[in-house]
Amino acid sequence: MIIKSFRGMMKTDNIDTIPLSTNDGSTGYRMKKFQVISGNPVSESDRWVVKIFTIPQTSASVSVDFSDNTLLGVGVFSSNENSQIYPEDMTIVFDSMTFNQDIYITAKAESGTNINYYIELEQIKLDLTENTVATLKDIRNIEASSV
Repeated sequence: MIIKSFRGMMKTDNIDTIPLSTNDGSTGYRMKKFQVISGNPVSESDRWVVKIFTIPQTSASVSVDFSDNTLLGVGVFSSNENSQIYPEDMTIVFDSMTFNQDIYITAKAESGTNINYYIELEQIKLDLTENTVATLKDIRNIEASSV
């Protein structure tokens, strides 16, 4: 099993792109880990929502909709200026989803300066049928989001 990791730091309302697409689409991925932490967790009051999507996004928001089939994962982080990190923070990953195109990360803060993310993806070889299904699903989702 091959695991690829990605990490970065974002400011609020930013969108990062993780380039994963290939010419033939035969390389697929499943998300295995997604973690977020403030860029300054011991001296700031932070409230963040970080989301990962399979299609390009035009904006970031704090709302979460699990019925959105382009959503791969969500991370919530909050802390106060006394370095208390709250236990209700959570990360949810839909690891059964297989994708073979770029993914897009959005970050939105109600407070805080910046947020770090860490992602682990399992790389898998797709046969022709899996490749076709993953690619068509991405195309259909992109078309549906532009309507």
